[in-house]
Amino acid sequence: MPVYFDHAATTPLRPEAIAAFTDALGLVGNPSSIHSQGQQARRMLEEAREAVASTLGCDPIEVVFTSGGTEAINLAVKGMFWARNAERARPRILVPGGEHHATVDAVEWLERAEGASAEWLPLDPEGRIRADAVASALTVPDDVALLTFLQVNNEVGTIQPADSLAALAASAGVPVHVDAVAAYGHLPIDFAGLGVDALSVSAHKIGGPVGIGALVLARTSAVVPLIHGGGQQRQVRSGTQDVAAAVAFAAAALAAEAERVVEAQRLTALRDRLIRGVRAAVPEAVLSGPEPGGTGVGVDTGVGGAERVASNAHFVFPGAQGDSLLFLLDLAGVSVSTGSACQAGIPEPSHVLIAMGRSEQEARGALRFTLGRTSTDADVDALLRALPGAYAQASRAGLAERAPGGRTGARA
Repeated sequence: MPVYFDHAATTPLRPEAIAAFTDALGLVGNPSSIHSQGQQARRMLEEAREAVASTLGCDPIEVVFTSGGTEAINLAVKGMFWARNAERARPRILVPGGEHHATVDAVEWLERAEGASAEWLPLDPEGRIRADAVASALTVPDDVALLTFLQVNNEVGTIQPADSLAALAASAGVPVHVDAVAAYGHLPIDFAGLGVDALSVSAHKIGGPVGIGALVLARTSAVVPLIHGGGQQRQVRSGTQDVAAAVAFAAAALAAEAERVVEAQRLTALRDRLIRGVRAAVPEAVLSGPEPGGTGVGVDTGVGGAERVASNAHFVFPGAQGDSLLFLLDLAGVSVSTGSACQAGIPEPSHVLIAMGRSEQEARGALRFTLGRTSTDADVDALLRALPGAYAQASRAGLAERAPGGRTGARA
């Protein structure tokens, strides 16, 4: 059976979610209908909303179900920008470098279509958002539409100081959106305690189905909707709601939260073993992001305050292309990720690593290993057996890009 180290992309469906989903598929009734079958569907939907809310530290009415994390992020970023610009011009969007492409692409679209002005905030060499840069950007807050940032960097696993960043924005009167897709199921999330306006999550990252996520939107916050027609979910997101997906999402959310602390401890030990093993197998490999076991920046992760999420190990392999390593490991039965965006099938250097100050050449040699509840010591052993040979072969291919005499040659 193939070894799977790409849980950050998607993780296997939990049995509880599968059972809840299949049971709910037998239900007939639109939750907006007023007859008894419709109201039964509505009851199941609202119970699912309550369950998801209980894992996010928010009120059920603040949970707006979406088609996934990407829609939730787009609804927050675009909707908050439009709402903030309804009465006066506030063109600036504060956004760190190295964000997920759902945020990057939404902000760049607002620049092209709506006259937004993106202010890209720097990261430190470990992928941490620089609080001093955020504070500086907020010294003139009147023309700022919003601040948006990842709670956990989805590529390198750096945990951001979300509490302090949110407090800086709140003191300046600037609304905040947090992309918590990579944090959900790994870190405690307390929406009310964080004091932000919006927060995005996705079900398939925690063992729920693909095709449903949520935007947590504070009662006092406003967004202009992306979708119109029916006014469901507080006039924020119209459309017939998917009861079966919501019920499965809720089942996965409750299961993930129940095991979160114990599972984080298990994955931390497994991840640290993987990191030690990679360094021993390929001494040239360079870890991206914080060292495991760091004292952190006051972030409560549930695993001793480490600055790196328990499920992530990200490396740069000098002299090798990440996509070459990925394909060679795949041939050996090990699934990993480069963590980089692929536009029209063309691998690109990691924009996260570039934002962290790495060169483009370094950014092309990245591999991301992400663990989940099905990951085992045997999986780590299989990776460590396959990695040295894959690196040696990928390094030879990388060197072959430059032909004798210093001319650039075509890759085979």
